Amino acid sequence: MKKMMSALKFVFRNGETWTIERRHIGDLWIKQVTTSYGRIGEDDFQEIHPCESLKIEIDREADAVNSSDINLGGLEAGMFDRVKKFQDIEMMDILYRDTPNGQKEFCTEKDRIYFPYKAADSDGHDNEYQSSLVSRNDQLYIVIDPKKTVQDIYPEKG
Repeated sequence: MKKMMSALKFVFRNGETWTIERRHIGDLWIKQVTTSYGRIGEDDFQEIHPCESLKIEIDREADAVNSSDINLGGLEAGMFDRVKKFQDIEMMDILYRDTPNGQKEFCTEKDRIYFPYKAADSDGHDNEYQSSLVSRNDQLYIVIDPKKTVQDIYPEKG
């Protein structure tokens, strides 16, 4: 049975989430995803998937808050403004659905991807590696990369 990506769910440092349906995602590149295994103390072994970088283009229609997400900041300003104000995307779940006949819309599996993170200040909330912009055509562009910014990847959009 083939699985198909149905949505991406960003997880912010403070626990808030933002689910973006596949139809609202334009350009997307998740670079060099690897698999690691480990555990902390007596906890169970965990499989994690760190990546080297992320670049994504998101349509304005995804700016609305989903009721299944816990987005106190997003409720007030919208998710585009929240991402521009706080650079704190820590990880992302890739949500899949079964597609034997293309009819099932519910999430059946997920992969959790961890992004590179370096604290931009002493409180540790903002990620030095995350940058974003809203283009003239009202698309949100996010880059999480230790070497490049959103302006480096999408210079014509700014």
